[in-house]
Amino acid sequence: MSELDSEALELHSSRKGKLEVKSKVPVGSRKDLSLAYTPGVAAVSSAIAGNSELAYKYTIKQNAVAVVSDGSAVLGLGDIGPEAAIPVMEGKCVLFSELANIDAFPICLAVHSADEIVAAVKAIAPVFGGINLEDIAAPKCFEIESRLKKELAIPVMHDDQHATAVVVLAGLMNALKVVGKNKESVTAVVNGAGAAGVAVARMLHSFGIKELIMVDTTGAIYSGRKEGMNPVKESMAAITNRSLRKGSLAEVIRGADVFIGVSKAGVLTGEMVASMAPSPVIFAMANPVPEIMPDVARAAGAAIVATGRSDFPNQINNSLAFPGIFRGALDAAATEITESMKLAAAHALASLVSSPSADRIVPDPLDKEIVPAVSKAVAAEAVRSGVIRKEASE
Repeated sequence: MSELDSEALELHSSRKGKLEVKSKVPVGSRKDLSLAYTPGVAAVSSAIAGNSELAYKYTIKQNAVAVVSDGSAVLGLGDIGPEAAIPVMEGKCVLFSELANIDAFPICLAVHSADEIVAAVKAIAPVFGGINLEDIAAPKCFEIESRLKKELAIPVMHDDQHATAVVVLAGLMNALKVVGKNKESVTAVVNGAGAAGVAVARMLHSFGIKELIMVDTTGAIYSGRKEGMNPVKESMAAITNRSLRKGSLAEVIRGADVFIGVSKAGVLTGEMVASMAPSPVIFAMANPVPEIMPDVARAAGAAIVATGRSDFPNQINNSLAFPGIFRGALDAAATEITESMKLAAAHALASLVSSPSADRIVPDPLDKEIVPAVSKAVAAEAVRSGVIRKEASE
């Protein structure tokens, strides 16, 4: 056990978890009690009963986000169950609170099918202004998010997919500036077709990357491939790999400008990097061990290397995105989080790096300017595109 592991166990034990609930109002007198609880609270409940939208005015709903997991894909630990997921969901809630002043609650569910998770989230939704899905295994995570987005009139986002994609795009925008390439001319290879890989590929496609190839354990994904396909991969085949390239990662990465790994340790070799176009950009985001170590990638010719780790430059950390995205969605009274809102978040995040360099393509995760910049951009896009509650726009 490492020193950090020991310190983490001691922190969680001594604090008895990382979250607590505190009252915003005093209860030091009979008058206080009458206002906060009975009989005064009856007037508030009666008002909401007459117009459920007033829950946003009078209750925690206006600033509350549920962080929901079934514990089926937690960090790099896999399917460890809902109880073991609690510390991770608590940690996510801490970031919501500390970075964006959002009241977030860990909701770890002892159910696992898409139907059960959707039903559970819909049942608790009245108290929340947003739903952050977290650490739910693919492919069911796609169905769960899609259904909840359709069936709930509040923002729903699977953080593992979309916050990761936003940060990757922000980093790539700056990386392309550094190497002097443009989105219309580069070829990007995304290795990994799970939740994060699919979201990254979709966001790069929305951004305007023309040549985009996804690779899974079978090889390149292309329209007409039969082996190892599913409806999600079929949908990705329809918008990627226009040249219908086939073969392994080693084959399709030749001549590519960008590698984005959301897969597993060691799958990218120095020889593969050397076969890429000049000044290749490498995003090796497998944790804790990346697809290729930065020193190996650089020795093979990589111009820029990003990982998911804090001990190397260019950490692609989803905490750069999700607090500001939800803060902006809540501030705008948004009913959903759209692709254009996520693109706005990526542009805002990228703009915070005034002078991108090989070792600085994204801001520091603790930069206090991130949440205000991202939330402002997201809120403005929500209003511009009209995805806000009717009552809030009147």
